[in-house]
Amino acid sequence: MATISDVARMAGVSTSTVSHVINGTRPVRDETRTRVEEAVRSTGYRRDGLARAMRRSRTDSIGLILTDVSEPAFAAMARGVEREAMDAGLTVLLANSGEDPELEARALEVLAERRVDGLLIAPVARSHREAIAAVIDQGTPVVLIDRLGGVRADQVGVENTAPVRELVHHLVEHGHRRIALAAGDIDVPTLAERRRGYLEALGEAGIAVDDALVVTGSGRADDTRERMVGVLRQSEPPSAVVAASTETAAGVLEAAKGLGLTTPDDFAFATFDGFPHSDLFRPGITTVTQPAHEIGATAMELLLSRIDGSLTSRPRTVRLEPEITYRESCGCPA
Repeated sequence: MATISDVARMAGVSTSTVSHVINGTRPVRDETRTRVEEAVRSTGYRRDGLARAMRRSRTDSIGLILTDVSEPAFAAMARGVEREAMDAGLTVLLANSGEDPELEARALEVLAERRVDGLLIAPVARSHREAIAAVIDQGTPVVLIDRLGGVRADQVGVENTAPVRELVHHLVEHGHRRIALAAGDIDVPTLAERRRGYLEALGEAGIAVDDALVVTGSGRADDTRERMVGVLRQSEPPSAVVAASTETAAGVLEAAKGLGLTTPDDFAFATFDGFPHSDLFRPGITTVTQPAHEIGATAMELLLSRIDGSLTSRPRTVRLEPEITYRESCGCPA
């Protein structure tokens, strides 16, 4: 295997000059740079990233813990994180917590043992927040992503309450009074915030809250489906349903299909976070779409600022604005 000394001999320069060319740590004349780059290609030299990281007391890696990377929003966030990390020359170590506090704690432990330079975490519903706080106390920069609160750390997410409030007001303006909410697990901060938007909108419209129309539970599609069947079978069923997530939306639509119901003929429907290529659905589904890729990229940029020390102020909270697209499922024209 070629060494940096082999490259230096072939290029006729010092090893320090080779290092400056490879790492971009000092300006080098174009002619010299060209000779070094040709020597690197000719010898097949590859720098020892581990040794370099050890000299800098860095591992050039960050940890990313998500509850379920298969969910469209989390997958887009992961891509945003990876893009920024790649540009910065960092490796992303991904862990799925599966909405399990113990798996999350184990992932934290493993990534801390690997001495990652920083962590991005979407905490589970009943997260051991003290474990996250302990990592922060040990000096590892942490940014919460999507699910905010509970730990004194930087955090990046989306506005949740106002968009759902707007959705419900839209349905009220279309004449709906019995509006159900597939809320999911309200121990998840984002889902709790979305339920708050629903409750605020009903209050502002002078509509009494009917707890029988608020479906909670695990938030998984199968659990939501079972619970929604009972709601849709009520003697006075809802004329509109709002889902708080992609999983709960799938559960609502599965329940409706099993009962032979369709939207918007039997009930109006809207969801926060939709499905990939939701504009191809017929009828089109009214959806609140969060800028998930941008959330991941912004969180990674914030983490990088903490790692390199360019940001030393108190923890920051960044909330990005989602976009509401009204389609036929809520009774709007195509």
